[in-house]
Order: sequence, then structure tokens, then C-alpha cells
Amino acid sequence: VQLVESGGGLVQAGGSLRLSCAASGFTFGDYAISWFRQAPGKEREGVSCISSRDSRDSTTHYADSVKGRSFISRDSAKDTVYLQMNSLKPEDTGVYYCAAERAWGIFAGNWGLSRVYRYWGQGTQVTVSS
Repeated sequence: VQLVESGGGLVQAGGSLRLSCAASGFTFGDYAISWFRQAPGKEREGVSCISSRDSRDSTTHYADSVKGRSFISRDSAKDTVYLQMNSLKPEDTGVYYCAAERAWGIFAGNWGLSRVYRYWGQGTQVTVSS
């Protein structure tokens, strides 16, 4: 199983980035994919999640901090999940990780808990300057 993030970088406040998470080694459609971020000295926090089309809870979730300015999507033909982030703020700075877990185990009440995910990528750095 492999998850590879890309798309991070340095951007000014108010700018946009699109992060990608390319998955391999498992049946993509059976898994929920989530984005987490971790700022220096802070705990890892859930940013957004998208469940598989066959999940009992086939939907998307967003942290309140990014709701309305971020959009998560998945391309099943490419086994890739995207996180479009707009109107970026300095507090969005951190290492962004994607994580995968069986869709049946992910739902509205636990998608943001890092401990429920079995597979993780190596992370991509996002830095938002003020």
C-alpha cells in the first residue's frame, strides 16, 4: 500500500493550492481517503475526508476551519484524491498527510481521528506567508 502526496509549496495568504494523493496497492473504491495536517508543536488534525462511492456514508467531511474554502474530490480512474484549498491563511501552514482506511470503518463521528487510519503518506509541506 502506498499513498504519495504532492502539490504542497509556499503561497501567499489568499492564494490557492491543490494537493494530490495518489494511491496504489489496494482497491481504491473500498477506502475512504482523508487529509490531515500537522503544524509545528501541534497535534495532527483532520482537514477533510471523502468516502468511497460504495460506502454506507458516501459523502465528504470538512473541518470547520476549512469549510467553505476547500473542496475534496476523487478520481477513481487515476486512484487519486485531490484537496483544493482556496483563500489560504497563515494558520493553514503545516505538513499535509493523506490517510486511507476501509470505508465501512469511517463515518461522520470518527473521520477526523488519526488513530483510525491504517495507511499514511509521507506528507507534503504547505507554507502560507502573511
